Amino acid sequence: MNTTISNSTLKASIKHAGAELFSLKDNQNKEYIWEGNPAFWGKHSPVLFPIVGTLKNNAYTINGKEYQLPRHGFARDMEFQLIDKTENSATFSLQSNSETLKKYPFDFELQLIYTLNETTLDIAYKVINKSESKIPFSIGAHPAIALPENFENYSFKFEKEEDLKYSLLENDLISNKTESLQTIENLVPLNYKLFENDALVFKTLESNSLTILENSKPYIKVDFADFPSLGIWTKDQAPFVCIEPWFGYSDTAENSGDLFEKEGILILDAKQTFNSKFSIQIL
Repeated sequence: MNTTISNSTLKASIKHAGAELFSLKDNQNKEYIWEGNPAFWGKHSPVLFPIVGTLKNNAYTINGKEYQLPRHGFARDMEFQLIDKTENSATFSLQSNSETLKKYPFDFELQLIYTLNETTLDIAYKVINKSESKIPFSIGAHPAIALPENFENYSFKFEKEEDLKYSLLENDLISNKTESLQTIENLVPLNYKLFENDALVFKTLESNSLTILENSKPYIKVDFADFPSLGIWTKDQAPFVCIEPWFGYSDTAENSGDLFEKEGILILDAKQTFNSKFSIQIL
């Protein structure tokens, strides 16, 4: 099942499977979200929960007991319930159940709230700890922005001038090696070579937003002020780029395996609620 929301300028469509945004069109019917062609990558904008990235050996421990979790967790592969809908907003919910408890022994509710405001789509995350104890989790976004022109016609403009230092991945884990994106007058021209070692992982950034320029003209702005970390990723020759606001990232090779000790993890107290949001603005 799918749900569509709209306002006078935009229309967004979300699958109930994974509560995944798969279409964002303007009133000229121009599509801004990657179509999901599996020849490159069969997804559009999955939610990453309760981990972001890859665990060492795809496993972690809680109180000495080992659990398995695939890359980016399980929420993206589960069916969400539509619990609230207006013309320009929709709220989806995933509740812990016997299936999730085998992989992640915590009682939670995850909500995704999509809201259209003029030329902007806000995507809010709500994590509710329904248990009597603390829960550790990460959460992140993975929207693939469609780039219909030649990839090298695009560039990034970060909100602030800064050293754009990113961590390199080795075997899907965060290494202790870093590099910096080279900027030309605060712009980063796009080319596939940037991604030859997989995603660029920025553990911290001063910038709260990133604008994609198409032929030097503003195209899309992703605002991630609530999020400390950012991933940027594409596949070779693919006509999209993913701008991924994150809380948390892959394990390091030195990681202990205890989820409560994982670098970048969030700890939510009993009966508390976590809120964050990011936005995609059509320019």
